[in-house]
Amino acid sequence: MAVAEESHFGRAAARLGMAQPPLSQRIQRLERHLGVRLFERTSRQVTITEAGALLLAEAREVLARSEALMATARRIRDGETGLLRAALPPDLSGRTVAALLAGFTEGAAGLELELHELSTAQQLAAFAAHELDVGLIHHPCDVSGLELGPVLRRELGVLLPGDAAPAGLPEVPLASLTGHDLILFPRPAAPAVYDDLLTTCARNGYTPPAVRHAQGASFVRGLVLSARAVAFGPRDAHGDGAEGPGQGPDSGVVWRPLTGAPLALRHSVAWPEGRGDPAVAAFAGAATHALRTTASATPDLPSRPLHLRPASEYWL
Repeated sequence: MAVAEESHFGRAAARLGMAQPPLSQRIQRLERHLGVRLFERTSRQVTITEAGALLLAEAREVLARSEALMATARRIRDGETGLLRAALPPDLSGRTVAALLAGFTEGAAGLELELHELSTAQQLAAFAAHELDVGLIHHPCDVSGLELGPVLRRELGVLLPGDAAPAGLPEVPLASLTGHDLILFPRPAAPAVYDDLLTTCARNGYTPPAVRHAQGASFVRGLVLSARAVAFGPRDAHGDGAEGPGQGPDSGVVWRPLTGAPLALRHSVAWPEGRGDPAVAAFAGAATHALRTTASATPDLPSRPLHLRPASEYWL
């Protein structure tokens, strides 16, 4: 990295606090080990090769991970308990996130929590890259190589214009949304959940003319108002029965439960196999408690034996 950034062995050696010949020898050994030429050398300058430029980004990532590893080791050496890298999906309410953090702090005092907002797809990629220790994911998804906490269910209602005909109902049948476009999160965030929601809508008599994509709460409300569209959301995010923050007659947007509760989000805490240490257990316990107490989440326990399909979590 130093040679690439300085384009000069002498300046790179000075920056690294070493003599130039040993640096040149190290670069040569690295080239032999990798089997590619990293630099073109002349008497006046050093130019990075195409192969070297492609590998430079990887080198930066390797060094960053190495520094993170050493920082964690220093914290452990100095008597601290270490770092837990965790993630939550974007659809959780502020109350749930606050309750989770409070519960985790109480149950794992002294542990540093590095919390990220990531979709299920992003969490699965981070698990595969060994960049995440624990996360809260949506089902169904591919859980190969992961261990799971209990699956919890959050029923979905519908956010719709206040003057739409179904808004006058205490509960809204899915079929009554016919003619309204649907606003959903982008499919790459959780492909199987996305497909499952659309399939369930179709089976219950609602096939939207068009599907629009949005995630931010304000953007979703704007589309509901301007496009006469509808969106699905859990009770805790959009009110405890009728309206919530940003909803209601004055805002032009209302939230209503769906008749028969046909749609739901299913969550569980996930972590890599063999990584279930006390820190992960503390996060899993705090997340489960927060979802049950602030998000009306309930255990998703079917009345008959479970048969999980490969790469998914449908209850069959």
